Amino acid sequence: MISAVIIDDDANLREGMKEMLKLYAPEIKFTGEAESVKTGIELVEKLNPEIIFLDILMNDGTGFDILEQLNQKTGQVPAQVVFITAHEKFAIKAFRFSALDYLLKPVDPDDLKNVVLKIKEAQSKNNNYKHIELLLDNITKKTENFKKIALSTSDGIHLFEIKDIIRCESEDNYTKFYLKNHKPVIISKTLKEYEELLGDHGFERIHQSHLINLNELKSYIKKDGGFVIMSDQSQIPVSQRKKEKLQELIGRL
Repeated sequence: MISAVIIDDDANLREGMKEMLKLYAPEIKFTGEAESVKTGIELVEKLNPEIIFLDILMNDGTGFDILEQLNQKTGQVPAQVVFITAHEKFAIKAFRFSALDYLLKPVDPDDLKNVVLKIKEAQSKNNNYKHIELLLDNITKKTENFKKIALSTSDGIHLFEIKDIIRCESEDNYTKFYLKNHKPVIISKTLKEYEELLGDHGFERIHQSHLINLNELKSYIKKDGGFVIMSDQSQIPVSQRKKEKLQELIGRL
């Protein structure tokens, strides 16, 4: 069994989550609940749960306040964190950059089952919870110009500087990241998801299978159908429909 607590100021949501966990995730053992930042911190310190289901906005602060204070007291937040949130665009983007799971209100049973499955997989990996520190850093700065990204690989979650990503390549429903001074890493998410995340950070999808960091582009060769040469000397094809936009982007660099 995996122990879990729920911290949310909405009593109806807490009750609903408890019922959903019984129905759709019986392997999760609900051990306690709290309705505020103060009682939430006390609850986590007392029970030391493996999972914290956490609301963002509460009457006396935010879920981020809870994580920040726990982090200051113990040096880390030693638990899986799943945020329960409405459509706060900035927060959701921060979650995705930090490889943190979240559930949108009202909670969908399929989403809950998927999150629980990912948590069970994560328990078998090396997890130092550095991605939670990354989330807190991004939230504190309140800027969408994130500098790092957390990538969840088969052996754990690793943090990388976004500027060190040279390119990403699609491999079916996986994405292979090519990085400076690091072996490639494979992530079980589609290239489309990273196109959405990195599009505002100087990345461009130049082919169905390729997303590149424009700052790592060394040259664009128009012959042989068109391809680019990247800083790692890789040659990446450019699709016909992307050529005009790529040349326009290169002209701005």
